[in-house]
Amino acid sequence: MRITTILPTLMLAIATAAPALEVAYHLPAAGAANAGAAASPLAVAATPVAAVVDAAPLIQIAVLLDTSNSMDGLINQARSQLWAIVNSLGRTTRGGRQPVIQVALYEYGKNAISSEEQHLRQVLPFTGDLDRLSQELFALTTNGGSEYCGAVIRAATRGLAWSTRAADLKVMIIAGNEPFTQGMADYRAACVEAVASRDIIINTIYCGSGQEGIAGNWHDGARLGNGTYAAIDQTRTVVVAAAPQDDELARLGLMINDTYVPYGHAGNEGAQLQKAQDNNSQGISTSNLASRACAKGSASYCNERWDLVDAVDRKTVVLAAIALADLPPGMRTLTPEQRAAFLAGKLAERKTIQARIAQLAAERERFLDAQTKTAGVPALDEAIITAIRAQAARHGFTVQ
Repeated sequence: MRITTILPTLMLAIATAAPALEVAYHLPAAGAANAGAAASPLAVAATPVAAVVDAAPLIQIAVLLDTSNSMDGLINQARSQLWAIVNSLGRTTRGGRQPVIQVALYEYGKNAISSEEQHLRQVLPFTGDLDRLSQELFALTTNGGSEYCGAVIRAATRGLAWSTRAADLKVMIIAGNEPFTQGMADYRAACVEAVASRDIIINTIYCGSGQEGIAGNWHDGARLGNGTYAAIDQTRTVVVAAAPQDDELARLGLMINDTYVPYGHAGNEGAQLQKAQDNNSQGISTSNLASRACAKGSASYCNERWDLVDAVDRKTVVLAAIALADLPPGMRTLTPEQRAAFLAGKLAERKTIQARIAQLAAERERFLDAQTKTAGVPALDEAIITAIRAQAARHGFTVQ
């Protein structure tokens, strides 16, 4: 496994669902708040990703990021390495099928969020919308703070729609740099509840020296959560290794946008968001844009919510049933047969680009694997990828 560079976080990505088999989700219990606190964020409601999904294996990852004053480096690394993490997890399979990957995001430790809300908030419920995830990471700011690990763990346990299928992998990743013991909510009770009620694995990442994290009970949090503990240096500058394939990958990652056909009320917003996250990635480096292109060329990158090509291909919608007003202007004057042929052409064009991206991505991976690794304190991406891939293997996933 290759860890390209510095710290990032979370991850994810999805292929959403098409045909349907039922999957039960843990929904937040009414009034399941912190003892006696009526409007506590510990019981914040989350909209389930879907009432049903297909029978594909599922990996759910909740990322809890400390956004207090000292965590700018952590956030920057999360932004810069999102796509490397997505690409790594995208190579996981079970029974020959790629898993659906859903990611949720919380921030905690920010004084700009009121004390009544325990200085934490749910940024995103579980989602497979990678561009939305990227957008929210770039929107995070730091301020404060008072970092209550027990409170945010309990909030994510109770406030997210966790799968109830035993075979699905449910992981929580919490990163920060203050003692795990801060706040009114006992971290020990919060960790035990997460494991016992939702079968969640809790991985803790301390931003600082390993011994400081152990002294601050971060190791104990991972022990109680049946997870792993890691210490990282969140102040390291992100250096993305350049590869010979980067320029062509970056070009293809932008070219593939022309195969998307926005439709419905979410169409224009989705297309604009896609371009905005291309710009954010390009603003970091060409190598980062190449890494994003690898993700856009994979099954993990699906936009059936706003792209008619994905929606029809995954049978989320029936083309003939779409209202004329929801079609893009250029398709409204076409016959039903011409519309189907137009979308089939776009899909074929996309698959051709994706095939070339996959070829270049494999070459890039081999090139980067051959580069000299920097020894020392692990980066955030390494901590996340190593933990989740090992835990996925224990859940019966094949990890490449």
